[in-house]
Amino acid sequence: MDSIVKICTFVLVALVLNYVVNLIFRFLARKTKAIHLRFSKGVVNVIIDVIIIYSLAQQFELTKDISKVMLQSGSLIIAIATFAAQQALGNVISGLSISMSKPYNVDEKIRVIQGGTVIAEGIVKDVMIRHTVINQFNGESCIVPNSVMDSSVIINTNYTANVGNFVEIEIAYDADIEAAIRIMRKVCVDHELTLNTDENAVTASGYTQNGVILKTTIWTENLNDSFKACSDIRIALIREFQNNGIEIPYQTVTVHNPIQECNAGRQ
Repeated sequence: MDSIVKICTFVLVALVLNYVVNLIFRFLARKTKAIHLRFSKGVVNVIIDVIIIYSLAQQFELTKDISKVMLQSGSLIIAIATFAAQQALGNVISGLSISMSKPYNVDEKIRVIQGGTVIAEGIVKDVMIRHTVINQFNGESCIVPNSVMDSSVIINTNYTANVGNFVEIEIAYDADIEAAIRIMRKVCVDHELTLNTDENAVTASGYTQNGVILKTTIWTENLNDSFKACSDIRIALIREFQNNGIEIPYQTVTVHNPIQECNAGRQ
């Protein structure tokens, strides 16, 4: 009976301590979104659990001897554990490195690139001991190991004051390019969410087999405004170009039926 009471007491102490730690870090998280708080919380929780388990083992004769042997053989155990869980430990060390350097924080939009391939793109929602949670724009959560995050290229749009995105549209070679540039500039400047001014630059960025590509940069205060502004502007450009007789070229396919052509020629 005493053994059950001791076990329940230690479990209760562990739960209370972890709850208090979670409350403290939750309070601190309201003031800052720094990732080192999330990582530190996980480390503290693990330390509390290890101490409670060791202390509980000291309360019983059987486990007391085992815990002493394990403590005396700590170097060997650490070596074995390090070899067996080197990937997991690598994630922990990488998480510590990320929390110290802080290349991104919670609720920031990042793009993770490794070897020229985009691994994940979205909003950082949590940083755990082993991994980072990124909510992607398609609604999926991407769980990326910290070792991958530490070795990848991180593009963080929050490092700049505003967000800029390119908008391109193609017009036909015989279209009035000067008029198209004026319309494109006006549409961008007039949108309520853009930070574009009257000096907004619209350039001819290249040629295709169908026409000339006009390109500009849409500046907004944040990422959500950028998505909406770029979408609205693309729609408005199609409408304004159609109203002003500026052709947007597109490929067409003409199918010839030799039998029908032959019959038509006989007639």
